Amino acid sequence: MSKKEIKMAKLASKQEITEIKDIFLHEYPDSVTELKYSNLFELIVAVMLSAQCTDKRVNIITPELFKRYPSSKELSNASLEDIKELIKSCSFFNNKAKNLIKLSKTIENDFGGEIPLEQKDLVKLAGVGQKTANVVLIEYTGANLMAVDTHVFRVAHRLGLSRATNVKDTEKDLVKKFKTNLHQLHQAMVLFGRYKCKAVNPDCSSCFLVHLCKSRDRFKA
Repeated sequence: MSKKEIKMAKLASKQEITEIKDIFLHEYPDSVTELKYSNLFELIVAVMLSAQCTDKRVNIITPELFKRYPSSKELSNASLEDIKELIKSCSFFNNKAKNLIKLSKTIENDFGGEIPLEQKDLVKLAGVGQKTANVVLIEYTGANLMAVDTHVFRVAHRLGLSRATNVKDTEKDLVKKFKTNLHQLHQAMVLFGRYKCKAVNPDCSSCFLVHLCKSRDRFKA
């Protein structure tokens, strides 16, 4: 949606917001990230790599990366060229490789080898912004937080949950309107946007939220 379309979009009513929330929680009761990980270190690395890259691609990259560098201790001493080679099929791999090493050094030097679980500390790590920090906390601790990626942004605007033109303000709108169960709703909206309410050719014909969509007229055949 363009900024003009966003600003002119019809907003969902309080009753509709409640219904949207209930439907998401019903349809995605146990939704979790599709990124594969076995501990907190692997999770934060996978989430960082997933920025502007598909989860499917990240899951192809990480097994060898984690085999070679199973913790921040090993990764903090890694060769930059070796990391680049391991993640070269990932978008922005040059910057991500640098940030992975910097992130690991900070974990080792400033946090005693323990990854912090406070947002204010997580965002001090290289390559970790508010969205990445929130995703890590949502997935690992079940924190009542919202994170807005491209899927969540698109779904929020198509359903009239926000008119914000940036992800931070969209996040604020969703937090204000949903209030609770934010960790479940985040993952539900990601999966819904990824597989149902796609950017191109959304599957409106079998959509369980089509009656609440504020953009459905744009997708009529």
